[in-house]
Amino acid sequence: MRLSVTDSVFDRLQDIITTMEVILTHEHADFDALASLLAANRLFPQALPVLPHKLNRNLRDFLMLYREALPFVRPEELPKQGVDEAILVDTQTAQAVRGMTQKTSVRIIDHHPCERELLPQVHYWGEAVGATTTLLLEQIMSRGIHIPPVEATLLLLGIYEDTGNLLYASTTPRDLRCAAWLLERGANLEVVHDFLHHPLTLAQQHLLDRLQDQAQSFEIADHLIVIASAESSETIEEVSTLAHKMRDFFDPDGLFVLIDFGDHIQLVARSTTNHIHVGEIAERLGGGGHHRAAAALIRNRTLDEVKAELLAILPEAIHPPAKVRDIMSKGLRTIPPDLTIDEAMQRMQRLGHEGFPVVANGQLQGIITRHIIDRAIHHNMHNEPVSNVMREGAVTVGLDESVQSLQQKMIAAGWGQVPVVDEQGEMVGIVTRTDLLKLWATPEEERSPTSVALQMQTALPSGLQLLLRQIGQMASDLNLATYAIGGFVRDLLRGFPNLDVDLVVEGEAAMLAQALADAFGGRVRVHQRFGTAKWIRDEIAYSAGRTQDDNTPSSIDFATARIEFYEEATALPVVEKSNIKLDLHRRDFTINTLAVRLDGMYWGELLDFYGGQQDLEQGVIRVLHSLSFVEDPTRILRAVRFEQRFGFQIEPRTAELIHKAIDLLPRVSGARIRHEINLILLEQEPEKALRRLHELGALTVIDPALAWHHRLETKYQGLRAVVASHAQKYGAIERLYLALWLTPLTATDHERLITKLRLNASSRALLNECQKIQALTPALLAPQLSNSELDRLLAPFSADALLVARSATDDWTLRDRILDYEYHLRPQRIHLDGATLKALGAAPGPIYRTIFQKVRAAMLDGQIRTPEEEVAVAKALLAEHQQTR
Repeated sequence: MRLSVTDSVFDRLQDIITTMEVILTHEHADFDALASLLAANRLFPQALPVLPHKLNRNLRDFLMLYREALPFVRPEELPKQGVDEAILVDTQTAQAVRGMTQKTSVRIIDHHPCERELLPQVHYWGEAVGATTTLLLEQIMSRGIHIPPVEATLLLLGIYEDTGNLLYASTTPRDLRCAAWLLERGANLEVVHDFLHHPLTLAQQHLLDRLQDQAQSFEIADHLIVIASAESSETIEEVSTLAHKMRDFFDPDGLFVLIDFGDHIQLVARSTTNHIHVGEIAERLGGGGHHRAAAALIRNRTLDEVKAELLAILPEAIHPPAKVRDIMSKGLRTIPPDLTIDEAMQRMQRLGHEGFPVVANGQLQGIITRHIIDRAIHHNMHNEPVSNVMREGAVTVGLDESVQSLQQKMIAAGWGQVPVVDEQGEMVGIVTRTDLLKLWATPEEERSPTSVALQMQTALPSGLQLLLRQIGQMASDLNLATYAIGGFVRDLLRGFPNLDVDLVVEGEAAMLAQALADAFGGRVRVHQRFGTAKWIRDEIAYSAGRTQDDNTPSSIDFATARIEFYEEATALPVVEKSNIKLDLHRRDFTINTLAVRLDGMYWGELLDFYGGQQDLEQGVIRVLHSLSFVEDPTRILRAVRFEQRFGFQIEPRTAELIHKAIDLLPRVSGARIRHEINLILLEQEPEKALRRLHELGALTVIDPALAWHHRLETKYQGLRAVVASHAQKYGAIERLYLALWLTPLTATDHERLITKLRLNASSRALLNECQKIQALTPALLAPQLSNSELDRLLAPFSADALLVARSATDDWTLRDRILDYEYHLRPQRIHLDGATLKALGAAPGPIYRTIFQKVRAAMLDGQIRTPEEEVAVAKALLAEHQQTR
């Protein structure tokens, strides 16, 4: 069981401790281990912090000076009673002390991940920070526990030693905050320096010299590995200290120190990257550890045998660092050398590129950048060819070259953009300085592709999984990278599967759609201008792989990866082919830029170029670029719709951009505005988004009459409740919401909005009905209004119009009369029919309708109650009619 990092963790631990509890750490303890013992004792003062049997020499010297001010006990000083609880700090295994049994409950607190199965009585809590001391100190800080200067110094020693004075890559901002807090409480930096730079003994120094002399360097999977070995006739303490010295001297990615002491060989391993898990390597040699530090005690083998075995293990255990293919952009765009400087600038502006490779006859001639173009235009070289100003050369990088190799080529050539070539020398993409910066800014543990295959397996219906697998296999056969994008991925990560799947193809989308139709049936509709295709599956026989309950869509939309550019603000975009990265960049918000790859071996791989997953986790609506709302102001309406649907928050910069672009909304076509409003009205609680849009000023910018009023919120809620309980009685709810919103407006407002928003015939008809009911209000409120008169006034109107009318009014009398009509008068039916009138001698004609109406009126007003009375009234009316003829 893993516990989350909250105060309740410690509260729970404290509640559990009932008899004797101990706090333990690993042998050959370092300062993080010792400091963690102290910090755990400050959190659980009833637990005894027990020193290990073996301490590093600098710890022994520290305790010789400061032991009296610290709460530590030695194992032999423990009372003779059972240990109910053992808290392990900075380790996941520790030597048992007197009183521990198989029944002793164990709590592990460590900053290294737990990578093994735990027994039922063992529980783990930890997080990836630079030192275990940091985890414990954060709780001390939050509880306001007083720490005197000596303790603050020891705690700072723990953090500094395990983070390399806050310089190791594993250091986090949390470690720095804790260090600052300790300095504020009197931690002594001089003491910290003295004990972290403890002088080596003469024997240690001689051994270090031999290790440095005999060290060998190897390049394995693009990592620098140093193996240093030596023999020693005497036991040397603190080999780990020598490993630290070696690491500082050689600065390798991985370091392995082997010392032959005669009766055994000691291995100490260190790593500076997660691509080298020294714990796993040491485990294969009989030891253990974690990603960055490990050790092993090896017997019955020679130094040469161990070194040979280690060299055999390393190529299997070391993973290559990021390669160019991992960070490049596909879909290379080039320009010819005779293109003019003005034309090159126009392409850069249109596509958002900062440069292009210059290519003639398939051969790279050089590179042209935005900076060079700007300078050329400054010198009035508008119509000169780019070949006159380009940076000449043919610098390329291979798909499988390392990022380090790329960096060296960039530095040597001075190019910020380098074309990527495949094994045949064909240019297949480009990699830029921006790609390197993003890689550098991404924590190493997050660089490996994330897979959501498990979420897809558990969250999606089996039929849809099979369908996506079939699409992915076909895409792989055609060598087409294919991705599920947008809301499908966003909602999958939120834990709310969205069965509406949109697919993007790097290549010809129509080719993939047609191949699927040929293989599985159905038909394909292609839209060449936008590079889209729809695979229509509703004609596929259920026997051909479909079942009645497979929950697969009747059609699937495929789109060729593309880029859009806007020739003017608020206009529809112009479309060109592109790659998945640029295709996702044209999306509205970061949470909608996520993609999952479906083809072949890449099944389930999550693509997140723009931080969408983090914004999803933090509940943030963030626009991709600063001109997004200028290019398409309807994104303002979408931003609010997503914010209110998910309970997220529009982040400050996006809110600022909305404010600056909001006056552009009237320039958008009415049809597009109406479409976005309809989508809002389809939300579960549309009033939230409409209220937010009103607060932003968006609604009144579209039209002053669209101001949102607070009272409409309760009206929407009431209307929604009625529709939910009588779903079959009423039409589309978004149509009802719109009519309820617009009904209170004037006839002039109605006419203007009908034209401006291009309302469809159904919405216009409903709004017209509601206007007529509104005009009848005085008559409907007349005193002593008879049932027959109420029936006559409201009979022409639909159920939708009556619902909107009674929801819109604030007059309880009017509302009650409409309700009375709907639920009591309207359902009533007379028994008299045409056959009876015909039997009475009435010739078919308008007289039938007149008689029916008058009989119904008499029934509603209580003048007649039985079928016989209806017939009697009908006879009298018929006789009267015959007399007047």
